[in-house]
Amino acid sequence: MKTKLTALTMVLLLSQGSVFACEVCKKNQPKGLENITHGVGPQGNIDYAITWVAIGIVAVTLYLSIKYLVKPNDGSRNEIKHLIVDEGKRNCAN
Repeated sequence: MKTKLTALTMVLLLSQGSVFACEVCKKNQPKGLENITHGVGPQGNIDYAITWVAIGIVAVTLYLSIKYLVKPNDGSRNEIKHLIVDEGKRNCAN
């Protein structure tokens, strides 16, 4: 297990250099986004809008995921998990 973890760590550390943009791509990308990735950056305002909408969706999804993982809304006894838990208790009691 330790050798697998060491090998995975080495692969991840060595692959980091290929993630950043090359010199040509750095020059072709807009200010603030240079050295992020290969290729051209956003070409217009619609590209920035799409990016910000996607960031917003991801942020809301992350917030709701953490919120319901930390404090789920368990008020109703009609939820399916209660059916499964109660059935498990009945089977163990027999």
